[in-house]
Amino acid sequence: MIGADPQTGTGGAPGGGAAAFAGLWIGAALVGLFVAAALLSFVWTPYDVTRIDVAAKLQGPSAAHWFGTDHFGRDLFSMIMVGARTSLAVALVAVGIGMGVGVPLGLTAAALRGGWLDELIMRANDLVFAFPALLIAVMITAVFGPSAFNAILAIGIFNIPVFARLTRGAALGYWQLDFIRAAQVCGKGRARISVEHVLPNLFNILIVQGTIQFSLGILAEAGLSYVGLGAQPPLPSWGRMLAESQTMFSFAPHLALFPGLSILLAVLGLNLLGDGLRDRLDPRRGLAP
Repeated sequence: MIGADPQTGTGGAPGGGAAAFAGLWIGAALVGLFVAAALLSFVWTPYDVTRIDVAAKLQGPSAAHWFGTDHFGRDLFSMIMVGARTSLAVALVAVGIGMGVGVPLGLTAAALRGGWLDELIMRANDLVFAFPALLIAVMITAVFGPSAFNAILAIGIFNIPVFARLTRGAALGYWQLDFIRAAQVCGKGRARISVEHVLPNLFNILIVQGTIQFSLGILAEAGLSYVGLGAQPPLPSWGRMLAESQTMFSFAPHLALFPGLSILLAVLGLNLLGDGLRDRLDPRRGLAP
């Protein structure tokens, strides 16, 4: 899906249009649900997520607390709402960093293919790509301490080589096509050709990769928070909620069930959305609006 040939497009199974369309709307509905919950949490939650009520601790799901309460008596549904805000914000900004830096680097490398700058950019990307987001986060945390901002920085840095390599690989195919040669004959420079002719043809694969990295960003944020390197208390985080629930799973399984389901559904929704958008935006698949 991601390594599609820019000249031929990605092939799809016959009759897959209806399934792709259904997946698009299911993914959009799931993502929209979490986005709505995150936005609503800025102005309203059923309970204050910082309020501790020891008398109500470890209650199961009920009419008063839809998802139950945690070991401090905090409402789990309210924490899931605020946790959605944390996860989506971290992943979105991290993907923005990756695209904002990686795409221009990839376009530059493709335009100057074979030159020393192309080689420098790609070797630097290989160096960054060798360090997983968790290790980058550990190094950043050792200097600046754990926080949501440092999680964003770590995930964003990891995303840069992903988008740079994808952009360069896809752009190289277009530099061999006739319409690019025609633009060169018209006197357009490499930078202008990259922006006006190459980049617009990369939108579909960048959208797909962006949604995939968004979903991976949610997983990365949850993982970093799980080990204490992400968002810090009192700000709720799905990953930290899982970490806090692991010793209480035998008698309070709802503490792990609802954060885990939230991560699962958010990642599933983003992947379905990305797949559906790829099919709708690629005119070669005959599904473009």
